[in-house]
Amino acid sequence: MYNCRKKCRKRNGILDILNNIKNNAIEHPNRIAIIDQENSLTYEELETKSNHLASYLKQEFGCDNTPIVVFGHKSPFMLICFLACVKSGHSYCPIDISTPKPRVESILHTIENPIVLAVEELECNINDIKVVNRITIEKVIDSKMNEITEECRVAGEDIFYIIFTSGSTGQPKGVQITANCLNHYLEWSIHLGNDYDKKKGKVFLNQAPFSFDLSVMDLYTSFACGGTLWCLNKETQVSYAKLMESLGQSQVSVWVSTPSFADICLTDNKFNQDLMPDLELFLFCGEILTNQTVKRLKERFPKAIIVNTYGPTESTVAVTEVIVTEELNEAESPLPVGRSRTGTWIEIRKPDGTLAQENEKGEIILIGDTVSCGYYRKPDLTEKAFFKCNKNGVEYRGYRTGDKGYLKQGMLYYCGRIDLQIKLHGYRIELEDIEWNMQKLSDISNVVVLPNEKDGKVKSLTAFVSYRKEVDQPFKVSQQIKKQLKEFLPDYMIPKKIIFLDQIPLTNNGKADRKALEGMM
Repeated sequence: MYNCRKKCRKRNGILDILNNIKNNAIEHPNRIAIIDQENSLTYEELETKSNHLASYLKQEFGCDNTPIVVFGHKSPFMLICFLACVKSGHSYCPIDISTPKPRVESILHTIENPIVLAVEELECNINDIKVVNRITIEKVIDSKMNEITEECRVAGEDIFYIIFTSGSTGQPKGVQITANCLNHYLEWSIHLGNDYDKKKGKVFLNQAPFSFDLSVMDLYTSFACGGTLWCLNKETQVSYAKLMESLGQSQVSVWVSTPSFADICLTDNKFNQDLMPDLELFLFCGEILTNQTVKRLKERFPKAIIVNTYGPTESTVAVTEVIVTEELNEAESPLPVGRSRTGTWIEIRKPDGTLAQENEKGEIILIGDTVSCGYYRKPDLTEKAFFKCNKNGVEYRGYRTGDKGYLKQGMLYYCGRIDLQIKLHGYRIELEDIEWNMQKLSDISNVVVLPNEKDGKVKSLTAFVSYRKEVDQPFKVSQQIKKQLKEFLPDYMIPKKIIFLDQIPLTNNGKADRKALEGMM
């Protein structure tokens, strides 16, 4: 593996992302750091403008690591705000404009007396909120305010960012990621799939909103490599014509997205190596990467490397990797999610807490130097999910993921969420198990299986299918699919009803939107 000690700027022995950005501004001042459909920023502009805003934030709000909410979408102003927060000694909490108003208010209520940098107009009914609007932000970043000193900035075990994820109670919970967690992650991510030298100065694709932790993979890996971040806004992503036009102009070398977003792109025949001749690397995270998706990408982009990764928000984006070759894609179904990064240990625990054997399924437990320090102002949830333990004489944090999986020869295989397990007619069924097997059928490009409940009991299963062929006779095609599924599944696991859709709806994060599908049942 390439040694980045001389190439990547380090501080206290580990990569330091703020130092990297500063040196990119010195060495490549005119290189574009980020570009969206309307605006762009050079590294020099990003460094200077974020310093001015950081000085303002310190002057107005001190530097005590209290979180500052950044509200907006894919604007370069968002990144100026992120960096200004951490340079002034504050963690930042991104909220995308697509977030429903009640959820925004719930997050603001959790933070208490929140400070908000509103890149877009914010409407909410929370008292004691301090809003710095876009007009003020623009005035400050173009001012000649005093430079901010490095002593103020977030470092070590200070919280760098807080990303709110869905909670089982219906209330979002804020995952706190420290500066050390992020920097340890980046030391690994700059080598994902290919060496740092091959990523240096290249264009990275940003698909996910900044309020989703997948964006950390493209945003900060790009900055660590002195690259350019090409942002796809929401409007572009919902239009095939605009999406293909943007991808064709992007010169993207490193693709970062959920597999579902790649599946959507694959429905357009223009999505291939001719459209994106510079594309060298696919990095996938956030959900299951299927064999069919890999096969189609290999056909369209024969020169590109495809990497599968796994990791929850609580472990700083991802902690495993595997390059999916044609040989691996032929040999393994479902695909493995890879081996753990240096600094991470994976254990599989049975329900009684004991270690599972090789190939035995259990809960995936993650231990290492990128594990979150817990949920913001949720000590009860933190105590339930997180713990501390020693590895090689060093204390690390651990996290109980709630995911099922098993290890085979050091490789992790993900088997779905424990909470996506249901009971039907006395049989315990994993919904993702059915989905994996349905995707073995060549004409099914994507599928989501949901339970039909009545009086608190599951009565049957419904499969929502994105089909590659035109479906003129849904009943007949459904019967054919059910007949084919009998080769892989017992009768009780075969969905009673199959609904055909042009494409599976996605959440703002690029994952299958199960709640939207529930409304179609």
